Amino acid sequence: MTAYAGEGGRQSRTTGPPALLVLEDGRVFRGHAYGAEGETFGEAVFATGMTGYQETLTDPSYHRQVVIQTAPHIGNTGVNDDDPESRRIWVAGYVVRDPARVPSSWRSRGSLADALAADGVVGIAGVDTRALTRHLRERGAMRVGISSVEGDPRALLARVLGAPTMKGAALVDEVTTPEPYVVPAQGGKRFTVAAVDLGIKAMTPHRMAERGIEVHVLPSTSTLDDVLAVEPDGVFMSNGPGDPEPLEHAVGVLRGVLAAGRPFFGICLGNQVFGRALGFGTYKLPFGHRGINQPVQDRTTGKVEVTAHNHGFAVDAPADRPTETAYGTATVSHVCLNDRVVEGLELRDGKDALTAFSVQYHPEAAAGPHDAAYLFDRFTDLMATRGSTR
Repeated sequence: MTAYAGEGGRQSRTTGPPALLVLEDGRVFRGHAYGAEGETFGEAVFATGMTGYQETLTDPSYHRQVVIQTAPHIGNTGVNDDDPESRRIWVAGYVVRDPARVPSSWRSRGSLADALAADGVVGIAGVDTRALTRHLRERGAMRVGISSVEGDPRALLARVLGAPTMKGAALVDEVTTPEPYVVPAQGGKRFTVAAVDLGIKAMTPHRMAERGIEVHVLPSTSTLDDVLAVEPDGVFMSNGPGDPEPLEHAVGVLRGVLAAGRPFFGICLGNQVFGRALGFGTYKLPFGHRGINQPVQDRTTGKVEVTAHNHGFAVDAPADRPTETAYGTATVSHVCLNDRVVEGLELRDGKDALTAFSVQYHPEAAAGPHDAAYLFDRFTDLMATRGSTR
């Protein structure tokens, strides 16, 4: 992502030329350009976080999505060089109601509007985001176009209807690292992990490194031989964008990992790939879970966590009974308390010992909440336990 020069308190331009937002069902919203001027298309989704917008924008899971912020005031802390989760802003477009005129934070290195413009992200401000969010909650996520160069809603709608849908979209190869790299362990090295990058956030290997894990981040195209060549104590699959159904390569690699008996931990898209590797289906949610205030219950402890989410697909697994798979007994370990969506899976062997697990949400969430940080400890405990029995 672009480095931001200038004074943190410098006032930036927050009003641009008139802009138009058109949903694929024909609903029209008008505002003014925010960020880059031009035209963009993607899937309209809403995020409920009141903070952490820089982490949201740089999360590769948002590739090809137009993010609507439900919090009315965005940009008040500007942007800095420390919080990006990847090398660039990934959202296809950005929708806010009331952008900050002056960023105010000792960490700020520039304004959000300037950062969006620098990365070519077309946005719109002055929109009634409450009405837009209610519309998506009632009708479901859908394609959308934003334009500050087209004034005719009908013409923009025709281009929206020609844009690709998220269903069936295989996008991980567009966001993954082009080359392997290593994040060294902090302090003494305890374990080595092969992390398959499906759209990984920078905070994820950092959380592992804090626990003495040397993380080898590998491209999404890596083979099973590439993964095992690291001689890992455990294998990780990250979050990422798009539909899990077409990701046959990642599913095949994971099945090889499970057959080899290596401990596994997956997050978000990694959870969906894990589900498909175990033989479960996946499906598209009406409008998904996005934000930092989603209640999830860990069914193994009964504890309720407030968690960070970004997913539009979910695993179709029975929550009321275990399922026998080719690799052991699978159970649903976590559920969302808002809608009972599967939020985690566990796999146990014939001795009822944990061998692999995953969650649908983000325990690494830099902006918080941090209720689920214990899952990284669970992964280190799993590697310690399985390593002692190999």
